[in-house]
Amino acid sequence: MSEIDDYPRTAPVTAAPDGAPGVQRLKRDAVGLVGVLFMAVATAAPITAMVGNVPIAIGFGNGAAAPAGYLIATIVLGLFSVGYAAMSKHITATGAFYGYISHGLGRVVGLSAGFLTMLAYVVFEPALVGIFAFFSRDLFTSLFGVKLPWLMFAVAMIVANAVLTYFDVNLAAKVLGGLLVTEIVMLTLMAGSVVVSGGGPEGWSLGSLNPINGLKGLNAVVPNVNGVGTMAVVGSAGVGLFFAFWSWVGFESSAMYGEESKNPKKIIPIAIMSSVLGIGAFYVVVSWLAIVGTGPAKAIALAQDTNTAGEIFFGPVRDHLGGWAVTMFQILLATGSYACGMAFHNCAARYIYAIGREDIIPGTAKTVGRTHHIHGSPHVASFVQSGLALLIVVWFAVSGRDPYSGLYGLGALLGTAAILIVQALAAFSVVSYFHVRKQHPETAHWFRTLVAPGLGGVGMLYVIYLLIKNASFAAGTASEDIVFTSIPYVVGTTATVGIVIALVLRARSPQRYDRLGRVVLDDER
Repeated sequence: MSEIDDYPRTAPVTAAPDGAPGVQRLKRDAVGLVGVLFMAVATAAPITAMVGNVPIAIGFGNGAAAPAGYLIATIVLGLFSVGYAAMSKHITATGAFYGYISHGLGRVVGLSAGFLTMLAYVVFEPALVGIFAFFSRDLFTSLFGVKLPWLMFAVAMIVANAVLTYFDVNLAAKVLGGLLVTEIVMLTLMAGSVVVSGGGPEGWSLGSLNPINGLKGLNAVVPNVNGVGTMAVVGSAGVGLFFAFWSWVGFESSAMYGEESKNPKKIIPIAIMSSVLGIGAFYVVVSWLAIVGTGPAKAIALAQDTNTAGEIFFGPVRDHLGGWAVTMFQILLATGSYACGMAFHNCAARYIYAIGREDIIPGTAKTVGRTHHIHGSPHVASFVQSGLALLIVVWFAVSGRDPYSGLYGLGALLGTAAILIVQALAAFSVVSYFHVRKQHPETAHWFRTLVAPGLGGVGMLYVIYLLIKNASFAAGTASEDIVFTSIPYVVGTTATVGIVIALVLRARSPQRYDRLGRVVLDDER
């Protein structure tokens, strides 16, 4: 690893094997394109995103036009990713957002963004531990008739994540790949069964794919689920769009595996664009065919109650494939949430490691900034993350909070608030890097590095607005919880701490300040 010499005053940062002086590095050439894609897509948790978010978008957002909301999100995130991929060709760093923003918008903003990203990934793991424990407890009860405390499943997941991340990243990629393939196959079987059966009770619902409809709020009269009478339902397009964007959180993690991947300057841009567009197309098709198979009016009615919302997916599966497929679907909800949590554990460990190895706080380079001498993994940072996740989970359990609405809902909201801010900064950093700081003019392009990331950044700002407007709704019954009311203060304090530390380093330790966000993989492989 070395410093990309964008600024003359910055001293080179050299990498060294474990135990030697200098900055330690992760294992090189440990994972290929497929492995990076598995880990990036796993953070999006397709089956959890579909079954968890689509019903909310249908019942309280843009109704049967929820797939159009996913199409809009695909376009906005695709524009963002065009610039993000362009920057990844020149900057390869485990602290992806942190490195990109430091180079594009400066070290002070960069360290603040790095702290926000670290906060997001740190809380995403326990959030997914919560929903995994929720699904697993219910699944265990339905299969074996025994109800165990959800904390048992939560602790088991945290331990498993710690063990798998201790070893070569390729092991984690294989586990995630196996779990991811099964949930994608299951969703594909559901969608395919609707196509083979010739559609649904109300036809093909092509209006669900019209982007204009995705910008309209729900306003309809639909039959009651019990078949007696009708009910008037309304929703906000903002809710539908927010939950669509929420379904992608984590796709950006492709870039943080650059230092461990084979030929990162080539495969990371491919992984970024493939994950965004691939996930987007999959979400649009699966959500549309679930609505088609159920029937738009019935889907809206089912979505009004959390007890029946899952039937939007389970119904077509049961009708076309049989009861066994519903059981398999429920199993994959648990394994899919586990895969997502494990992927976020990997992200959190790498961010803690990336910031730690720069020795911003004296001593961290020799602790959380260390890598394993055999596996090349960020093993110390991983154990720190496991400890943090365990503390958060135990606190939620002891305080009597629910693993779903409490731990998952509140943790996901906190992490999403932080990561959306960073995504907006990352989009604008691309514009600054290529067109203000004039770096790599051979790559600069009016659309790829200016218009596309600019529009993507504006889109991210709009999503932040949607989050602020709909946060209470998204939190549901937990909206009165002190954790929810503290979210703006936690995010603001984290960002401010990053700024203050950077300013203090600039004044008192110029050498450490110069290193901020500058530990990257050498261009020469």
